[in-house]
Amino acid sequence: MPDIVVMFFLLGLVAGVVRSDLKIPKAAYDTLSLLLMLTIGLKGGMALYGNLNAGLLPALFTFIAIGACIPLVLFPILRKLVGLSLEDSASIAAHYGSVSAGTFAVALAYVEARELAFAPEVTLYLVAMELPAIIVGLLLYRRFQVSGPVQPTMAQLWHEAFTNRGVILLLGGVIIGVMYGPIQGAAVTDLYTGAFKAVLALFLLEMGLVAAETLRPFPWQQWRLLAFALLAPPILAIAGIVAGKLLGLSEGTTVILASLTASASYIAAPAAIKGAIPSANIGLAMLASLGLTFPLNVIFGIGFYHTLILL
Repeated sequence: MPDIVVMFFLLGLVAGVVRSDLKIPKAAYDTLSLLLMLTIGLKGGMALYGNLNAGLLPALFTFIAIGACIPLVLFPILRKLVGLSLEDSASIAAHYGSVSAGTFAVALAYVEARELAFAPEVTLYLVAMELPAIIVGLLLYRRFQVSGPVQPTMAQLWHEAFTNRGVILLLGGVIIGVMYGPIQGAAVTDLYTGAFKAVLALFLLEMGLVAAETLRPFPWQQWRLLAFALLAPPILAIAGIVAGKLLGLSEGTTVILASLTASASYIAAPAAIKGAIPSANIGLAMLASLGLTFPLNVIFGIGFYHTLILL
């Protein structure tokens, strides 16, 4: 049976498909997403407590490079094969190069439930992979843009990426966790980490509702993009699996990293792209990343990537 948190996603998906009046208020969703990202950061930071060393750098730089390279590979595919505009090709390439904190949370719950060993620095990989892809996607747009309004400077792009609320909470949580550890920080951190699965379940319930909404009515005319959203994740997961094997990472760590490379951002990337490429259709990006890729990864993908790792 799938992890219980996945069933909450399916519940939301079914509720959305049958047009139930079930809704999670926006304020509650915002609170859940903030709690989820902060808790992920804290869990990673506490696991890193006393374990920070230069040995983390090779893997960290490897996954920064992967995050930057994915948009470069996907951009021409989206432009030529899927037939999207320059704006939407750059936007979706950035979404798929960036990573999903929600998918990371489900992968983390997956490896913990199966008691698979995983490295405490995986949260750092999440943060590191989220930023480069957004920058590369925006640079691709600027490189091929013929004319248009004045674009943001590099300093503005980096500022926008680093000050995103998800990055602030993830990185801030890591720093706090590293500073205080699981014992000194227990009075506060135990509350967050103890409720991790409950918060994740409610977050996934809302994600199921949103995913159903993006697919209604089913956009048959976008069949090329839909095919891309279903085919890209297992192919991209191979990059995480190969990197994990080459770096000699543990089984659980490789599962999480394969899930990250297979995922697509639907929190950080939309916020950054919306401001930097106003003409991009964020709805298309959400259709692909949240409507199809996220459900695929959560319901089938993570277990499938684990199977591939064991081959």
